Amino acid sequence: MISMTSDDLDDLNEVPRSDFVGILEGVFEHAPWVAEAAFSGRPYATIAALHETMMAAVRIAPHEQKLGFLRGHPELGNRLARAKGLTDESEAEQGSLGLDRLSDAEFERFERLNAGYRDKFGFPFIICVRRHTRDSILANFARRIDNDVDTEFATALAEIGFIARLRLNAKIDGPGKPNTDGALTTHVLDTLHGRAAAGVSIALYEIGASARGLLTTTTTNADGRTARPLISGEPLRIGTYELQFGIGAYFARGVSPSGSAAAALPFLDVVPIRFSIAEPEGHYHVPLLATPWSMTTYRGS
Repeated sequence: MISMTSDDLDDLNEVPRSDFVGILEGVFEHAPWVAEAAFSGRPYATIAALHETMMAAVRIAPHEQKLGFLRGHPELGNRLARAKGLTDESEAEQGSLGLDRLSDAEFERFERLNAGYRDKFGFPFIICVRRHTRDSILANFARRIDNDVDTEFATALAEIGFIARLRLNAKIDGPGKPNTDGALTTHVLDTLHGRAAAGVSIALYEIGASARGLLTTTTTNADGRTARPLISGEPLRIGTYELQFGIGAYFARGVSPSGSAAAALPFLDVVPIRFSIAEPEGHYHVPLLATPWSMTTYRGS
């Protein structure tokens, strides 16, 4: 295979068939025939066009070939599949959500869900792990088990499209990448003094059914914003989150309208805003407008 330092799209358009297929190995799980089919569509002007051509090859494949393709995907949180060895891509994706570090009770739960789904549909439950929290995956298990086979077949192929889009963007550099990334941002306004609130501590948590996980901490700058988005450069995982703003400490450093020192026990101390994300590729802006006694928020842009 030709060695390419960055797997550039221009180079991909020029390499022989065997190298083309080898470079795209892993974009579609155990399915080199997808890249084989896409080879004749060269040259590709954009990565999005390459992705669409590969997805079209999947869509027009005979049903039995598509069924075998679905069956080639690993189950989530499955010890046996992990012992046999996952692809590097699946290993990283499941590991990013801690599905390789489940407790015994969690493994048993996933095994029951996997078995029930497989028995009904004849192929494994497939979902783009990088677009979901663990709670969202479990909710999808519960919801999708009630679908008919045709609906789930189409849903599984759509999820593979999301998976492949992320893998292709990571593997190939070039113009026109499909949109895979979301962004979560915030800013804080001091509406008592009519200015940006600098130096407000912020903590972001993911809220799960049985636990909460701290994702990041930061502090607002002179513009009342954070130096970088709270989450960016990746999909926003579908799920529930909470931002905690240290408003009490911020106003304790200031002065009340009467000119006296801020109260030792402020009316608002740490202000939590709990919200849900449903659009992994969206921009969620969650600002806080606050005085020592009131606050408001909204989804901005």
